[in-house]
Amino acid sequence: MEPASEFFHDAFQASPVGIALENLEGQPLFVNPALCSFLGFSEEEMRRKHCSDFSPPEDAQRDRALFAQLRAGLIDHYSMEKRFFRRDGSMVWGRLTISILPGPASPMVVAMVEDITARKTAQETLELASKQVAAAVTRCSCSLRYLWASQSYADLLQRPLAEIIGRPIADVLGASAFERLHHYFERVLAGETVVYEEEVNYHGVGPRWVSATYIPTLAADGTIDGWVGVIVDIGERKRTEEAIASLSGRLIRAQEEERRRIARELHDDINQRLALLVVHLEGLRSNLFLAPEVACELREATKQLENLGADIQALSHRLHTSKLDHLGLAGAASSFCRELASRSKVNVNFQSENMPKSLPQEVSLCLYRVLQEALQNAIKHSGSTNFAVSLIAAPDEIRLSVHDAGTGFDVNEALSHGGIGLSTMKERLKLVNGTLSIDSQPSGTTIHACAPLHTGGKHAGAVG
Repeated sequence: MEPASEFFHDAFQASPVGIALENLEGQPLFVNPALCSFLGFSEEEMRRKHCSDFSPPEDAQRDRALFAQLRAGLIDHYSMEKRFFRRDGSMVWGRLTISILPGPASPMVVAMVEDITARKTAQETLELASKQVAAAVTRCSCSLRYLWASQSYADLLQRPLAEIIGRPIADVLGASAFERLHHYFERVLAGETVVYEEEVNYHGVGPRWVSATYIPTLAADGTIDGWVGVIVDIGERKRTEEAIASLSGRLIRAQEEERRRIARELHDDINQRLALLVVHLEGLRSNLFLAPEVACELREATKQLENLGADIQALSHRLHTSKLDHLGLAGAASSFCRELASRSKVNVNFQSENMPKSLPQEVSLCLYRVLQEALQNAIKHSGSTNFAVSLIAAPDEIRLSVHDAGTGFDVNEALSHGGIGLSTMKERLKLVNGTLSIDSQPSGTTIHACAPLHTGGKHAGAVG
């Protein structure tokens, strides 16, 4: 086996992500140990099955519809979340990514499956908890006293109803909670319907996450005389959200670590071995008397190896670039735009304003990855050859925009199908308390990403 082939075979076997190579009919040809372990089948058992045998009919049907588009050349890859049957009959969740691998004889299908069972289980727990919570209801006066309260509200505050009804809100909630919520009371008494989620430090109870809606009530003469409040304890939901965010952060961090490892292997090992092989072939061509046709073939082989080395180096840089550390976000982003424009033969106008050289590492890496995903997707899918990228530093945030003059797309459909990386961009930005917005029209699309300079989140460090 050639050194390069041996390396990629070893990487296929050692990958923690499940991988299968299939023919165009969906028949598995090669399956790595990670996928066998995930589904509980041996490689031989999996080769005797069709890919649709591993999923419920409704999931398999969605997969087949996307695969038909892939075979027809309408898309070059797709991703979806689907359920898989294990050998023992249990069901697990996986994120499936499918692409076509051109081959000398006939193309093959590369199927990658990431285990997302833990995240899906957490989401289902969150949905169940949201359905089961009981709302607490209060009726309050414009003099900021409780006129009535439900037993659920008394349970939330851990007080008897007799210690709530008729008493001032400030006395019942305590000074800290009253100060935190007072501006909401003022707004509802001004005639506004108020909705909020807050962590409130209730007297005698401690911090509680609540979701509340306040609706003004009217006296007989039409004046506002108080409000009705509906309060829900969302502590369990918040804890589940934190668990999901933590899991997402660990997954992205593991992905970045794997990117670094593969980039290092490609640059330090494979590329160096290719360079030595080129030198060796050049030496043979110089030192041996060869027939003209053999010398010509040897020159062509050497050229192909040099091109392969350049492609591997470019891939290594795309996986992990040291320019982010040395040049900062603006310098690395500018370099990426130039290289991608040259490689893809398009025009990318890059501009930056007031960008500091030093930024929090998690912010720089997050926005750089969003730029990579957004610009590469735009070049692949927009049909345009002209693009604009801007990085602007505001006093408290960094703003990235990627614009194309293409045909636009249905944002909601793209997010629901998860085929062009929008979900990944949103997830990355969420981990640094950032935001993503998309404006897509028939005349073009602009992706806006904002990340605060001080993330302040528990999971912010997970993106690097």
